[in-house]
Amino acid sequence: MGDGISIDPWSSQQSTDYDRIIKQFGLESIDYSQLPNPHMLHRRGIIFAHRDLNLVLGAHSSNKPFGVLTGLMPSGRMHLGHKMVIDQVKWFQDQGADVTIAVADLEALATRGVPLDECRRVAIEEYIANYAALGLDVENTEVYFQSSRPVVQRLGFMLGKRTNLTELEAIYGFEGGTNLGHVQAPLVQAGDIIHPQLEDFGGLRPIVVPVGVDQDPHLRLTRGIASKTNWFNVNKRKSGGLVIGLSIQDENSAALGIGADGRINREKRNLVFEKLLSILKNHGFSDVLPNPKHGSIEIPGATLHDRDLIRPDLLRLERGMGGLGLLQPSSTYHQFAMGMTGDKMSSSSPETTIFLTEDVNSMEKKVKSSFSGGQPTLEEHRRLGGDPDIDVAFQYLKYFFESDDKALSELEKGYRCGEILTGQMKQICVDKASDYLNHINEMRDQTSHLVNDFLANDAR
Repeated sequence: MGDGISIDPWSSQQSTDYDRIIKQFGLESIDYSQLPNPHMLHRRGIIFAHRDLNLVLGAHSSNKPFGVLTGLMPSGRMHLGHKMVIDQVKWFQDQGADVTIAVADLEALATRGVPLDECRRVAIEEYIANYAALGLDVENTEVYFQSSRPVVQRLGFMLGKRTNLTELEAIYGFEGGTNLGHVQAPLVQAGDIIHPQLEDFGGLRPIVVPVGVDQDPHLRLTRGIASKTNWFNVNKRKSGGLVIGLSIQDENSAALGIGADGRINREKRNLVFEKLLSILKNHGFSDVLPNPKHGSIEIPGATLHDRDLIRPDLLRLERGMGGLGLLQPSSTYHQFAMGMTGDKMSSSSPETTIFLTEDVNSMEKKVKSSFSGGQPTLEEHRRLGGDPDIDVAFQYLKYFFESDDKALSELEKGYRCGEILTGQMKQICVDKASDYLNHINEMRDQTSHLVNDFLANDAR
């Protein structure tokens, strides 16, 4: 991609040029003032971008169902970076979302060689136990394993027909030496993301996936594949408004009025258009320009907001006619939390992060030796001030431990002007982190009886 940014879900090195990422990958910035009860991660700009979050917010404001999906890689201990995702999941759940959590045991087996029985142990003991402690509602949360939900694998196989190796190479950077299990993993993950829309798992509704920006390739692949399956496309009209176009495919050509000889079956095509026009009439559109021969309906007076309202009905029509009727998943993106050493946080490098089961003494040693934004000497720090943007202790207060925006602002100001010293900032972080770790430990004890209840029926 020339001098463009490359994003790899499996890389330990990632770009933090978030403005450039937004522009290059077509994301939209988040305006937290438009959110109901914004989380501190929203208020602080840590959750910085989205795709189609408007669909979820629209469902919320209309009291219609919507869901949130996330996944876990059962190959290590749960750390603060994972907690940040669950904080977002819980925020969506608090707004009314149902929660689906995928245990990526097939991906862990294919890409990291972790046996399935070990995946199960890690998922339950290290992750689900902490999900309960973090306050997810067990009555509205379902955790499943890729290996025990065949529909995910079947859906991944079906969706795989809509892509090819060239596209996967472009999105993921796969090469000739990439093992096929690694290639297959994104397709299974597409099945994970899509399947909550199926009737057996909650039905057609917006599904949002909160991720770090390094996971966007999975969302781009899934959104692209879902779009390719749609029978009815809704796009902007060149001269204003919207246009609905039929997407003729091998499996739907007969249903959309194409005869065995390749010619239009007018009777069938007109029946399809009657259903489409009925949908538009129900949405209050009478000024429409249908063209059954060309397979299009122009809606001059429609807006992009109207597209969000029309599309679910078109997808329901598609399902009624035998199609999949898939809505592209929505997504939100958060910035990377800094590792303790100033690099990326990783389960495989214990020195870079704080685990949710970390003992306080171990945590304190990590914070005290963490990367600092202070000056080399006390005199210089008093005179020049520190840089909280690269100071791990301050960043951990910002991302995890200090919920009071005013208190955080005062800490930042004091550090920049040199009033707060590096050692003082680290001690403040240690104190807050100690309180948090002690609290989460108590909550694990209090909620341990709920852990198995988080498992879906097919995961027990």
